[in-house]
Amino acid sequence: MKTTKNTFKVDEQQSEGSSIFSRLENAIKTDIIFENGFPLKYLPQLLFSIGLCIFYIGNSHYAEKTIRRIDKTKKEVSDLRADYTTLKADYMLASKQSEVANRVKEQGIYESMQPPSKIEIIKGEY
Repeated sequence: MKTTKNTFKVDEQQSEGSSIFSRLENAIKTDIIFENGFPLKYLPQLLFSIGLCIFYIGNSHYAEKTIRRIDKTKKEVSDLRADYTTLKADYMLASKQSEVANRVKEQGIYESMQPPSKIEIIKGEY
């Protein structure tokens, strides 16, 4: 009985190491570094670098969230300022003497045509 071996064709371009990762691996020579396993003497520096990266990413997200919140607050302040200006103008118009006189005319109250008189009190008289 004849036994056969499973084989497959390898593309010639891939076998030459033309991918970016294989070029990077050849340039860094990772085989030499990890020859005896993972070097534990670099572990603190690696963990510190990873921690800094995580802190940087978190800080970036926090800053973007804060910027979005500031923009939202600026828009709300702008809307409230516009509402305030409109309400103030309406109040100033409604508090004019002529406007008040027109409103209370329906209730039977009329504007006095005589100017107000000043009441003077002499000391000791009251």
